[in-house]
Parts: sequence; structure tokens; C-alpha cells
Amino acid sequence: MALSEEIGRRRTFAIISHPDAGKTTLTEKLLLFGGAIHVAGAVKSNKIKRGATSDFMEIERQRGISVATSVMGFDYKGVKINILDTPGHEDFAEDTYRTLTAVDSVIIVIDGAKGVETQTRKLMEVCRMRRTPVMVFINKMDRPSKDPFDLMDEVESELKIRVRPLAFPVSNGPTFKGVYNLYENNLSLFLSDNRQTADGETVDITLDDPTLDGYIAPFTARLKEDLELVEGVYDSFEREAYLHGELAPVFFGSAINNFGVRELLDCFIKIAPSPRPSTTQERTVDPYEEKMSGFVFKIHANMDPNHRDRIAFLKICSGRFERNKPYLHVRSGKNIKFSSPTAFMAEKKSIVDEAFPGDIVGLHDTGNFKIGDTFTEGEKLKFTGIPSFSPELFRYIENADPQKFKQLSKGVDQLMDEGVAQLFTSRLNGRKIIGTVGALQFEVIQYRLEHEYNAKCRYEPIQIYKACWIESDNAEELADFMKRKHANMAIDKHGRDVFLADTSYALTLAQEKFPDIRFHFTSEF
Repeated sequence: MALSEEIGRRRTFAIISHPDAGKTTLTEKLLLFGGAIHVAGAVKSNKIKRGATSDFMEIERQRGISVATSVMGFDYKGVKINILDTPGHEDFAEDTYRTLTAVDSVIIVIDGAKGVETQTRKLMEVCRMRRTPVMVFINKMDRPSKDPFDLMDEVESELKIRVRPLAFPVSNGPTFKGVYNLYENNLSLFLSDNRQTADGETVDITLDDPTLDGYIAPFTARLKEDLELVEGVYDSFEREAYLHGELAPVFFGSAINNFGVRELLDCFIKIAPSPRPSTTQERTVDPYEEKMSGFVFKIHANMDPNHRDRIAFLKICSGRFERNKPYLHVRSGKNIKFSSPTAFMAEKKSIVDEAFPGDIVGLHDTGNFKIGDTFTEGEKLKFTGIPSFSPELFRYIENADPQKFKQLSKGVDQLMDEGVAQLFTSRLNGRKIIGTVGALQFEVIQYRLEHEYNAKCRYEPIQIYKACWIESDNAEELADFMKRKHANMAIDKHGRDVFLADTSYALTLAQEKFPDIRFHFTSEF
């Protein structure tokens, strides 16, 4: 198949939402309908035998939440789909923000009873900033939910985007019957009680079918009224407006009961964008270019705890990636060959011989790669928009077992490379400080150090308001600042100077007194 055909058949997207809206369940059902798995798992704490495919880390299975982005690829009706299931919990938002740099479109999952929640608004801001096309899936319609029209009004006002329903529910809660597909103009009803597989009996009928009443009575008249109202109130669907991030198609359903999932998937492969151009500091990279380029947007340590391996997730942006072909690692200037690049199904990996724009490839890493690293066929490029954010919470990290100093050091080093949190070393006393975006990350670090590296740590409090990276063209002023603020200075993992302001007043004062110093709140400057 030619390069252009391979690119045209790829769809790479992230599923994002507020915690507990049903994001991972929807991912499972998309895999199920796509034929990638045959029995869907459940996202619960570890009371049942089979967990969700995308929640493969031990801590995820125990907590019933996603704490890391997982990647799954499969073929469906001739289209290669790459799904990135992201953590919903705000404490892991940074992982989600970085993931959004590697996708061409997004599906936002909203709980039908709760409507639009805080984390959804924040994630939508990131999508708007990047002009990423967005689809909305309103989930859990099998439970008592808000009125569909109220939900769509809420999406428009809260997420500040025009909407157009492409599927509409027949009732909700205990009387929920199914979803009318406005894109295909038919009603798809699941008649089977078997909700864990995709081969339950379905019936597809149109609005004017005389047998319709037999399936959805007493809601037939109400459905017809609602559909008339939809056509009267909402503009017809324009794919261009969707691709420019101005219009969000809306689907309703119940992922856990298989309702609305196939409608979403079938419509998605028709309207979602294939890989789009990527921005670098030097120029815009078009996916149809002959030469390969890509960037690392995530690193995951210990995907297989038996082998202590680290995997760098490489998003292919242009050209054809080939196994055993040397590529330039731009930051180090070295040419590197990959003998066993992998494709993903969460933690299950298979070796790939080639990959195309839109694909995510796993590269085995012995500690050489960082988030944001670029690989090319010789050109020096630096992809932009993959920042680390200034942490909100800080603690000293101490070794709780003196005999395990090496394990702790290695564990902390690798987890920081993943972008789980950030590590600063105080210039005053050399103590290590961990900075995170949310409190739950401290628990995850402690848990993973103990279970993956056999090392124990404890935390001690430290008063820090904000960490900011500093730089200046005025060497004298910078030296004076470093001297005066010696007690508040640290260096990050990459040796850059960081000012740890203990209060907001101290930060404001420093900015006023040292006008030639630039204070950065993300690491990308």
C-alpha cells in the first residue's frame, strides 16, 4: 500500500473526561466492537477476575482508576485505529495534556447524570488551544439522566463549542430503549442480555417502519417529536466545521450496555481526520513527506516488571518508520537503530516492521530518551507543544531503607523521566525535592518504588509556593539573584536553574526587583 493510502486510513485519537464518566469502559467497548478483544473487562477495584484492557498497572487495577495513558491499536473496516485512553483524575492531568500533542482528534466522555464537570472544561481548553476536532459521547443513559436537550445546551455553554447531535436516546434510566442514529437514519436496538461481547442480537429499523412501536412503545411519538426538534434547532452537520474544532458532533449511549458505541465508531471512522501536519520550531512537518520524523511524548518504566524495561512512546509524524533502519536522535546527535520496535495493545506488545504517520511505536529505552525527543532521517527538528508544567505540591523525598539506596535512586530517576512528577535538588543542602501537580501522585510514586523497584521512601514537608525556571541575558543580575536567593535555588533533572518561591509575595517581589530575569512556569521556553 502506498504511503498516502496508509496515512489516509489512520485515525489516532484520545478519549478524555472527568474521572468516573466511563472513559475506560468506552475504550473497552470500542476495542470489543473493533474485534480487538472478545470479552470486555470492567473498571472496578480488584474484586473480579478480568480488569479493563487499558488499565494494566497493578495500582490501576486496585484503585479502579487510570493513572497512565495507555495505547491500543486495531483495524476496523479497513481503517487503522489508534486509541489513547488517558487518566481522568486531575492529579494526572499532565500525562493527559502531553498525550493530546500526539493525537489528531478527541472523544470527550460526559456522564449523563452529572453533565459537564471541572476536569472536562480544563481538557477542552487544551483542545481549543490546539484546534483539535472534538466529538462528545454522553454516557450512562441507562441511569436516570438529565434531559438530552439540557445536556447539549450545557455542552455548548460550558465547553464553548457548537454542537450537533448525530445520535439521540430513546428515554433514559430504567426505561432506556436504545439510540436513534441520525447519521445513518436508523434505530439500533440491542436485544441480547449479553453485554460483555459484541455479538448480541441487534435490530436496525427506520422511523417509518410499522414494527417500530413494538420495540420502543410507549416512546415512539416522543422520539419523533424530539427528532423534529433536533432538525429545527440544530444546524445540519458540517464536517469542515468539526475538523476546524468549531462544531462537536454529539452521541448518546451506555458504554457498559453496548448502546451507542457502534454508532459512534462507525461515524468516527467516516468523519474523523487522518494524521495532520505537526509544528516544529523550524517548520511545519507534513505527514505525506517521504522522510520519517517523530517525537517521544511519553516514557513508561516497567511495563513488564519482570524485565525492568522502559518504553518510549514515539508518535510518527511523517514518512515511513522502518525496523533496523538508523534514525537521528536529534538531542544527542547519534544515529540509533531499533531492532524490536513494538505496537501496543495496552501492556501487550508485538514487534512491528514498519509504521506510518499517526501510529504510536514503542522503543526500548535504557535511559537515553526524554519526553520531547525528536527522531528524524537526518534533519534537525524540535517538535513543540510538549511542556512540563510547574508543580503545585512539593515534598522532600527520603530513603526509608538505607540498604536500598541504589534501587531508590534508580527508581526515582526512571519515574521522573516518565514525567510522573519532577525532581529538584536543593542548592542549599543537596536534598531531593519532588514536585507534583496533584497529591495522588505522591502515593503512586511511593507505591511504584516499593512494588517495581523494591525501594521504600518517605516524605517530609517543605514550604514551597511555586517552582519556576529562570533565565536572563543579564549575567550580572542573574549571578546576583542566585547569590541572594541561594536558599531557594535548586536544579532540575536536566541541570537547569529553578527558583523555589516559598510564597506568592516572594515570587512577585523577585519579579519586580529583578526585571531582567525571565520566570517560566512551563519547562518549554
